Formats: sequence, structure tokens, C-alpha cells
Amino acid sequence: MRAVVQPPRPGAARNGARVARHGRAELGIVAAGALSTGMGVSAARYSVGVGNPLNLPFDPIERAHDNWTRHWGANPSMAAVTSIMRAQQILIGQLDAALKPYELTFARYEALVLLTFSATGELPLGKIGERLMVHPTSVTNTIDRLERQEFVRRKPNPSDGRGTLAEITDSGREVVEQATQDLVAMDFGLDCYSEEEAWQIHSLFAKLRVEFGDFPAAERRDLRRGEHSDDVPPGVGASE
Repeated sequence: MRAVVQPPRPGAARNGARVARHGRAELGIVAAGALSTGMGVSAARYSVGVGNPLNLPFDPIERAHDNWTRHWGANPSMAAVTSIMRAQQILIGQLDAALKPYELTFARYEALVLLTFSATGELPLGKIGERLMVHPTSVTNTIDRLERQEFVRRKPNPSDGRGTLAEITDSGREVVEQATQDLVAMDFGLDCYSEEEAWQIHSLFAKLRVEFGDFPAAERRDLRRGEHSDDVPPGVGASE
């Protein structure tokens, strides 16, 4: 039976506003639910607890693709992208839960790890944003929070009179070591995959990032063989 698009039901506006608040990453599972049930925005009920198991009696993404196929033909890209969005929700939920005892989010943990990798334990805020691939405002907010937690400190950049460096503190290094042990123990949420499958996932998304322009194809390396970039020796990190 073909899915029927129904007019908005009472409360649909509230549901739509809730989806907007939760952010773009949530749209994947909401869209899959909507397509699979033919219930439009009312399928936003699937958005509740997106970081928790949905416990549905069917795969909403496969159901969505079934309905998509009836309307517009088979499209593996649609199934792939909604799966990626849901995977992001699951992983962020698991990682943030693991880091909660340390009063960290994965975003703040990444910043601390980056500073740990730096040869001097400090980096300009702009460099942090570049390496973490986030907006400068997000970097400022992240460093603000870490500074309040006394995991980093700000200091003037001697090579730039108007610039600021973020420097990891001893407390920051300690919490990184403890949190990293927990994340490694859970395979960063990917413990359902073999080591080979994890490398394959990395390789598949590296292709997408190259195509988008994150870095040149010539810089792609086989990490399974321990290949390292020529300009950054192993263990030193990128402090330039």
C-alpha cells in the first residue's frame, strides 16, 4: 500500500519546533519514521530519547526505503545517509554517557586530546578550531567550559599580540588519561565491529571527506600499516 501524506494534525507545530530544537542530526530518524509510517511530522515521536534504543518492532530506515522505493525508486544513498545520521546519534549518546563521570562531553574531550598531542601542550584557539573542524564560536565555548573546570588555562600568544593560546593543565592531562581508558575499553562505541570493519568504515568516510575538500587525495594513507604523515612524526602531534 502506498504511503498517504496526511494534513498536519493538532500539535504538529509543536512537534516541528521540538525537532528544530534538537538539531539537524535528529532529522534522519525523524524522516525515516515519517516515511515508514506515512504519518508526516507526527513521526517526530521517534525523536524522543534519540540516544537510547528505540525498541521498535521493525527497522524504520528499511521501512522508509521501502516506501521511498514505491514513490521514487530504490535509492541506497537515502538509506545510507539516514543510517549515518542515526549512527551519529547513537555514538554521541554513548560517548557522552561514558564521559559524564568526568564532567566532559565528547567535544570537550577532543579539545583536551588535541592539546595533549601538542608538543608544548598549548595551541592557538584558531588552530584548535581548524583541527577539530568546528566553528570559532564553538571553540570559544569549549575552552570557556574547560577553563572553568581548570582543565585548561588561557595565556597570551607571544607570536601574536592579539591572539590567545589554550594550555592544558595537569588536571586536564589526568582526566584525559582516565577518560581515554574508558573510551578505549568500549571501542568508542564501535565494539560491535571487528578491527577490520572499523578500518573499512574509516576508509569509506575518508573518501567522502576527500571529495568534499577536507584534504587532498594524495594525503590519504593506510593507517592499518602504521603509515604516518611526513610532516608530523608519530606521537608528536600537530603543534605548528
